[in-house]
Amino acid sequence: MNRGVKIALSMLGLILLVLMGYSWMQLKDRHPGYAVDLAITSDEEVEMKAGFAKVDITPTSFDTWKDVSGNARYSPGDGDTYNDLNGNGQFDPVWLAGFHQNRPATGVNDPLWSRCMVLQDDQTIIGLCVLDMIGFLHDDVIRVRKRVQEKLNLDHVIIASTHVHSSPDLMGMWGPKPFKNGVDPAYMKQVIQGIEQSLSLAVQRLEPAYFRFAKTAEDAMPLVGDTRMPQVLDAGIRIMQVVSKSSGNTLGLLLNWGNHPETFWSGNTEISSDFPHYWRHYMEEGININNEQIQEGLGGVAIFLNGALGGLMTTKPDHPIVHPYSGDTLTGSGVEKVDAQGMALAKITYESMGRGMVEVRKANLNLFANTFTLPLDNPLFRLAAWVGIFDRGLTGWFKIRSEVAAWILGPATFVHVPGELYPEILNGGVESPEGADFEIAPVEVPNIRSQMPGSFRFFAGMSNDMIGYIIPKSQWDEKAPFTYGNEKAPYGEVNSLGPETAPIIHGQVSKALEKLKKK
Repeated sequence: MNRGVKIALSMLGLILLVLMGYSWMQLKDRHPGYAVDLAITSDEEVEMKAGFAKVDITPTSFDTWKDVSGNARYSPGDGDTYNDLNGNGQFDPVWLAGFHQNRPATGVNDPLWSRCMVLQDDQTIIGLCVLDMIGFLHDDVIRVRKRVQEKLNLDHVIIASTHVHSSPDLMGMWGPKPFKNGVDPAYMKQVIQGIEQSLSLAVQRLEPAYFRFAKTAEDAMPLVGDTRMPQVLDAGIRIMQVVSKSSGNTLGLLLNWGNHPETFWSGNTEISSDFPHYWRHYMEEGININNEQIQEGLGGVAIFLNGALGGLMTTKPDHPIVHPYSGDTLTGSGVEKVDAQGMALAKITYESMGRGMVEVRKANLNLFANTFTLPLDNPLFRLAAWVGIFDRGLTGWFKIRSEVAAWILGPATFVHVPGELYPEILNGGVESPEGADFEIAPVEVPNIRSQMPGSFRFFAGMSNDMIGYIIPKSQWDEKAPFTYGNEKAPYGEVNSLGPETAPIIHGQVSKALEKLKKK
């Protein structure tokens, strides 16, 4: 073997070692051995305690910019300029998540929050936090738990996201270009500190409380549209009001409804929590129009818990919103429309509560949560993990760790899954359309809500992880011919782990619910 061949082989070996080392660093399990297999049961109904808190997690001290072309994409070649607010000679923006990459924030329309509820019976304390973010990955959820769970004596912590499309990128997918992570580590630190602070405050504010529940099936239907066949929505709203036993004041209010908070749409460049902001404002502060108090507010901390919004449940610019008091019909994507949508949702909430609520003076907590693995079949997601767009580890050969949870409080059941569930998996209506990639009968049956005990069946997506769309396997459609006469493949499959995701999650949820029924 001549010297040149030896050098070439040595160089090749060195390159392979570097690639192996890089791959290990990018894909290694961030939390080896971590798993949740939690079963909390209690038969005796007791006086409950509850505490609520909210902490502002809006980013500060970021560079803004001027969008000369109006395309919501930062393009210096088109004349776009930035404001170097920290004077370091470079553009330090907030990259907004959702719609497309290279969408920096030009300012703030309304604040972003970590809003938490803590519940306690005589033996268990659990925390539920909802972030105004597009998603919060499971590895980051575990990081938070390791920081707060033992310190605050919490038996379990659930962290969900509203899935708002005008929030900073916390997942990595929406940076300045395809292979550039959009997460600012300093801002991620701020968010984690905000979660910890809001949980801590909620624990400190625990006090004896009782619960009131209400629901309505179709009143919110005009506020949301379904953009993919079959037409199945999660348009019903479910309400839990938590009231202080000593003062009679509202401590907190939780609304569960399924819709993408993206009514501001893709041209928006201001940080916002979209319609949840306006709904929360009108529930806490009341509705005031032209200096006339239309509805007195409840006070407390209002929490918007998003539901099943895969499919795709959204309010597009051409979807009209009727102002609930003026009667004006609003289209497009401006502040007036988003405000009217939040106000309409608040009006429906007040009216639903006014028709009568089920009151629960004593209750107990029963909860089952379970870690499982999902195959990372999407080649784009695999590449994103390898190049560092997704900062999450693998637990095996292209397998990721995730989690589901189900819990009962009096007449209410709560189910939490880690992504954007298609509503037909939740409410029924999964089909096996002609042209689907798998010629099979529906797999995700019976539907999840039919398996949930109790009269008030809350469902929360984007909980403890964000894995993308959860699509019925019998409706999976990447290859031609396409379902329902479509000329091209539908959108959801591009942002899904793969066709096995829905069957696995449906199975995990069904197991948890079966345990709840047998407790």
